[in-house]
Amino acid sequence: MSEHAIVPVRAAPPSEVPVSRDAPDAPRVVVIGCGALARELLVLTKGLPGVKVHCVDARLHMRPSLIADAVAKRIVKTRDEFGPGVKIFVAYADCGTGGALDEVLDRQGVERIAGAHCYEFYAGSATYAAMQDEELGTFYLTDFLARQFDTIVMVGLGLDRHPELMSDYFGSYRRLVYLAQTDDPELTAKAEAAAATLGLAFERRMTGYGDLAPTIQNAIRGGA
Repeated sequence: MSEHAIVPVRAAPPSEVPVSRDAPDAPRVVVIGCGALARELLVLTKGLPGVKVHCVDARLHMRPSLIADAVAKRIVKTRDEFGPGVKIFVAYADCGTGGALDEVLDRQGVERIAGAHCYEFYAGSATYAAMQDEELGTFYLTDFLARQFDTIVMVGLGLDRHPELMSDYFGSYRRLVYLAQTDDPELTAKAEAAAATLGLAFERRMTGYGDLAPTIQNAIRGGA
């Protein structure tokens, strides 16, 4: 089972999540991101004039074939609202779209953060590749996924109702690696409990925002 396919967010508001940080005038940069990154994106753009964040519903990670179309619609809506000259940057990795998101962004002339998914840009490409080489059967959590584990995994996959499916979903995994954005003992405890629930060895790695922070900063500077 691919890790890309198991990140629905039932706790998020429906449809497109209107997460934004208003500026007095029309924004010069709009960051269109995954709802799973909303908290981090708002921290990274806090206090920056002329920058707005809009997040697409994170539940689309459960249906990655819909992500590209949702992002395309948000790009069109953004340009309709703020004009064709607004700088747009997409804070999405490929996220299981199989290149469909990149096809949309190429047509629209919009860039995105590099990587296959958020685990890669949080950990860094080299570190992530090394972890995969070390143990291919690794299940990853971020702060967001640790916080939403019960909703995303247990309820989202129906394991609360059908625990007999646990081995079908996680039988090939050997460890859970928590890529921590913040040093939060409560989230660490949640991640460790998640590993115990799944019957996996637990490991925590402090990544901070990884490549997300400099990438967003560069995108904003480029829109100045």
